[in-house]
Amino acid sequence: MTDDRTTVVVITRNRRTELLHTLDRLAELPERPPVIVADNGSTDGTAEAVSNLHPRIRLLRPGRNLGAVGRNLAVREVRTPYIAFCDDDTWWEPGSLETAADTLDRHPGLASVTGRVLVQPAGTEDPIVEELRSSPVPGPPWLPGPALGSFVAAATCMRVDAFRSVGGFSPRLWLDGEEELLATDLAVRGWWLAYVPEMTVHHAPSRARDSTARRVRGLRNTLWFTWLRRPLSTATRRTLFLVRTVPRDGPSLRAFLQAAAGLPWVLANRDVVPADVEHRLRLLDETQRHSTARRYVG
Repeated sequence: MTDDRTTVVVITRNRRTELLHTLDRLAELPERPPVIVADNGSTDGTAEAVSNLHPRIRLLRPGRNLGAVGRNLAVREVRTPYIAFCDDDTWWEPGSLETAADTLDRHPGLASVTGRVLVQPAGTEDPIVEELRSSPVPGPPWLPGPALGSFVAAATCMRVDAFRSVGGFSPRLWLDGEEELLATDLAVRGWWLAYVPEMTVHHAPSRARDSTARRVRGLRNTLWFTWLRRPLSTATRRTLFLVRTVPRDGPSLRAFLQAAAGLPWVLANRDVVPADVEHRLRLLDETQRHSTARRYVG
């Protein structure tokens, strides 16, 4: 079985071992998808290893760390109708890409499908799966699964035209929580996002990660997104909630200071969503207040 409808896009930085494991798994897929790797300025020999061990893979070397924008660079090279995002420590289960492409083929109003995430080596469901499965977002009856307000990039297949229509991931948000703005801009344009449990992604979390830096960026990006797209009353309420609930420590302070420093950019690009999209976001706010998967700690 081969399937030429989907290109896998992987971003990486200084995780040579994890990336090579992921590429080995992708090479075993029966769909035989083309793969594009955007190496965000690795200094550990990642690019050389990919070139030597996986010479058929399209390797992009921008020479610096572009974060999630590395995906934008890769999508420029894509010639298939769909893209499947991958992190360097995640890989798709055989058959999942075919399921995703079939689902997107059947539903032209669907921008993306997000699959189930299993954490390795135990193979247990990531806590985010229950939130995807129980999404409160109302959707049309034709959706193949629960409607989503956002998505998990490393577990999502997306329509290339939809991705390009909103300009891809924001260079300013860079990484960590970068999906929320893109997902909302898709919703404003009438696209739908869905959870499809028949698709599965495996995640073996890399130890090479700075959880504190991720927390700072995640909180900063949440604040930026809130003030970029939410009505004034909602943005104020959401900000006060975060002030009350995030840890009172240096990383949280850095996140708020970074968010404040970006205020001129936020105000220049502020574009409040329509009422129907804001209604969906409000339903998600309640879910996020009690989330075990989305916490600003670390």
